[in-house]
Amino acid sequence: MKKKCMYIIGLLFFWFTLDMTGATIGEIILVEAAWNTIDGVWWLIFLALSLLFFYKDKVGRYLLLVFVSLWAIIQFSSHWSYTIFGVSKEKLVSYNEFFKETYHIIPASDEILIPDFYHIILHILILLALYYLIFYIFRSNELEKENDQMD
Repeated sequence: MKKKCMYIIGLLFFWFTLDMTGATIGEIILVEAAWNTIDGVWWLIFLALSLLFFYKDKVGRYLLLVFVSLWAIIQFSSHWSYTIFGVSKEKLVSYNEFFKETYHIIPASDEILIPDFYHIILHILILLALYYLIFYIFRSNELEKENDQMD
């Protein structure tokens, strides 16, 4: 189970790294580089906690779970909550202007906030990482209890 969890964390790390470097395919801007913003700090924290999880599983899994949970909450509050519950006209105009150059699989709208392609994939990967971390932690705790009872 840890391999699946590490695979998803690795995919999420790769995808988020695109935010640090920027990614363009031909004329299509997937994401613009954001290393010098709070995203750079977030990336460094994610890197450190991912390494901790890979090498010191017992403590790393919980710290990484807290981090990914906070990340999911932040992304929900800054993207999906506006899509689901609505957004002010000013916020929508600002959001669309900020992400106007990035690739959208669903075109930006003047009525509803629609995240760009990069953020849709980012959110899916964050949710998958959260799911796999929770599942892995519960499964690991069960196995550890079974092993303790056998001793």
